[in-house]
Amino acid sequence: MDFYNALSYFTGLHFIDAGLGGQALLRTAALVHLLDAILCGLIAGQSGRSKKIWTVAGLGLGIWALATIFLLPAKKR
Repeated sequence: MDFYNALSYFTGLHFIDAGLGGQALLRTAALVHLLDAILCGLIAGQSGRSKKIWTVAGLGLGIWALATIFLLPAKKR
């Protein structure tokens, strides 16, 4: 398994389009992770969690961090 194959599985893009080339995969993965980071920050702010931590987690972990923050219950204030 090469780097691009591993990246496509990690980001979930393999299941959408398995034939993405190297450069297209990198650009798409970067855009998806950026959008995931923004969504993680917004959801974290609404649920009473740290925006900075969850934004960084969304940037690094992408859809996996987004799924986690989405499924966590809101903190009581």
